Amino acid sequence: MINKSWDDFLQNEFRQDYFKKLSAFLKKEYAEKTIYPPKQEVFAAFYYTDLDKVKVVILGQDPYHEPNQACGLCFAIKPGNPLPKSLQNIYREIHDDLGIQMSNSGYLVNWAKQGVLLLNTVMTVERGKANSHKDHGWEQFTDNVIRKLNSQDQPIVFLLWGRNAMNKMPLLNNPKHLVLTAAHPSPLSAYNGFFGCRHFSRTNEFLVKNGLKPIDWKM
Repeated sequence: MINKSWDDFLQNEFRQDYFKKLSAFLKKEYAEKTIYPPKQEVFAAFYYTDLDKVKVVILGQDPYHEPNQACGLCFAIKPGNPLPKSLQNIYREIHDDLGIQMSNSGYLVNWAKQGVLLLNTVMTVERGKANSHKDHGWEQFTDNVIRKLNSQDQPIVFLLWGRNAMNKMPLLNNPKHLVLTAAHPSPLSAYNGFFGCRHFSRTNEFLVKNGLKPIDWKM
């Protein structure tokens, strides 16, 4: 699941020594354990969102680690499953910010197709073990993705929620882009600055100001 617009960048990454080591690790993990998302969905973010059409980047930590949840898009969940607390809080902020009544669907493909890259900084996880694939190479890969996006000429909004995402700020120095930060939308931190951040309306204001179509955040 990879869009052709990403081919040159991704093929170059796949040839690097760090990614070969990551691939060997993942091959063993998928063979011996239950790993999420399914292999064919790991790169879903790069399938639904063209490189040259990225308008917004949302960074997550790593995939959901329970069955039938992870789908390769950060914060999104497979159809037919209850919304996780973090996504409920994202929907609440959209409602408070834009007055949009959100649905019960957490499958965010509609956002991805409009140019919202939903990227986890670590893109796989072992069942029941959050952050279990940390420090195996995914961070280097996604840092390079962020650098690639930072170098793009078209204006992009980067939404960095929580400390892990904010740690990527040094990679973002292109004045064409807008970087917005807030607390993570998890129940533990949403009241510490995520609620009321108005990132969704501020994103659309920036896009319109730069001659781009705003995101329809409705689900």
